[in-house]
Amino acid sequence: MRKFIGSVIGSIFLVFSSFSQGIPYQFFDGSGKKISFEKLISQAEKADVVFFGELHHTSLAHWLQLQVLKSLVEHHPDLVFASEFFERDDQLIIDEWMSGKITDKNFETEAKLWNNYATDYKPLMLFAKEHQIPFVAGNVPRRYASLVSRSGLSALDSLSESASAYFAKLPLEVDLNLPGYAAMKGMMHGAPGNSEYMIQAQALKDATMAESLFDYLRMDRKVFHVNGAYHSKEGEGILWYLKKEFPDKKIINIHTVEQEQLDRLEESHTSGGEFILVLPKDAHKSY
Repeated sequence: MRKFIGSVIGSIFLVFSSFSQGIPYQFFDGSGKKISFEKLISQAEKADVVFFGELHHTSLAHWLQLQVLKSLVEHHPDLVFASEFFERDDQLIIDEWMSGKITDKNFETEAKLWNNYATDYKPLMLFAKEHQIPFVAGNVPRRYASLVSRSGLSALDSLSESASAYFAKLPLEVDLNLPGYAAMKGMMHGAPGNSEYMIQAQALKDATMAESLFDYLRMDRKVFHVNGAYHSKEGEGILWYLKKEFPDKKIINIHTVEQEQLDRLEESHTSGGEFILVLPKDAHKSY
């Protein structure tokens, strides 16, 4: 028995020693100064909308999203949780699951789940369900984004009135000169397809996710939004459309990047958001 206890204590010591050798992530502010998670939360609590721009396949970022969600709802019981990882036409089944009207099995069979839902997003959804945090499925159904990427925004005019409930109101302003969209066009140079249509499809996603928050912001509800980092990088994407409608709302964006080292923030990443989460490049990937 003594040998067994000694072995357990030794194992625990080794685990704690390994963690003490380094931190698996680091937050920075826009000036490149290291900040603690607690400091980030204290600033996020003052915002009307908190965006967390993720790298979809980094599990550690999703765990940190859960910690932000837990911290925000503790002081803001009226918090609304919204995300890119569900599309608008899944809202009904999400509401039915959140209210306990359908089973987990029905929900996970019938909803359009991302491949890493079980490992990365399900903990967020379970916490929201347990604490009855309203969840907004904000993204445009992919079939409409695909349609626009092939035929342009004008193709949406031919859809039914029922279909129009699932994407942002038309006509939709798209500023092709925004740095993010311009960079997309540069990356697609020489690729098959119409680059302007591809940017319009991206803008449709951004505008739809932004518009999905409008009613809650008009009611002065605090919102926590999870999305791919490119959709909120440098205050563009979703934030650009949100600011057009609510120029006075205080918005904080947490932008996620990967670096070889965590001691300092690389200059190219400083403008990503008000706060930048740096993860090691060898962090676990869920796919």
